[in-house]
Amino acid sequence: MKTLYSFLAIVCIMALGAVVTAAITALPPRALAAAEATAAPAEACDSSRTVQVSGAATINITPDRVLIKLGVESNNRTPDLVQADNQAAIQRVIEAAKSLGIADKDISTDYYLVQPVYENYDALTIKGYRIDNVVAITLNDVSRTSAVLVAALKAGANQVLDVQFYTSQLRQYRDQARNLAMKAAGEKAQALAEAGGAQTGCLVHIEENTWSYYTGYWWGGRNNQALWTQNVIQNAPSDSRPDTGEPPISIGQIAIQAQVNTTFSLR
Repeated sequence: MKTLYSFLAIVCIMALGAVVTAAITALPPRALAAAEATAAPAEACDSSRTVQVSGAATINITPDRVLIKLGVESNNRTPDLVQADNQAAIQRVIEAAKSLGIADKDISTDYYLVQPVYENYDALTIKGYRIDNVVAITLNDVSRTSAVLVAALKAGANQVLDVQFYTSQLRQYRDQARNLAMKAAGEKAQALAEAGGAQTGCLVHIEENTWSYYTGYWWGGRNNQALWTQNVIQNAPSDSRPDTGEPPISIGQIAIQAQVNTTFSLR
């Protein structure tokens, strides 16, 4: 009798195993792969042997925006007189910009300072007052930069504090530069690993240098491109037309940069 029970138990176990095997085999490919991955987990990443490398990328692009900061500095004996002089001059500058088709929303006060002017450095006797009034003008057409500067100076501006070229597609180019920097880091890590008789494994750590933004190439400068040797430099295609105006402004290109520090395991 015991032998019969044992035989029946073995038959039941075999039948159950066949059912389970058939169920697993009938799973869709995706589910089957997931089941296999669960049953046999991948080998854990070994972080005891690593290689650390940096990757950098620069994308040179033609800017499509420019920010111009123009100022009027005025001096007079009393606060009322200096304010009247400065207000009249800065208004002429603004009107000159508007006459070139620049919208009100693209013109704003950036800096305004009133300060006394003393007889000399050590004295407290006030001989007059000075106002520094700066307006920021944003241009969506960089080829008009020279024309705006000339018009503003003719209208009474006596300070040009900044001419800053940039792009309205910064996010797009930063993402591209970041991807290129990661690719450069992976290639450098693999080259180093092979030179040492190993192979790269999993990616253990990524750190982005957030200082990288963009660098203006003004007056033909190249801002130490040697820094990016053995990394990635690309020139992005652009539909923007180069500046055809006369000096002093040459548009050139700006550089969108990204740099990452990475750690890969070795196997």
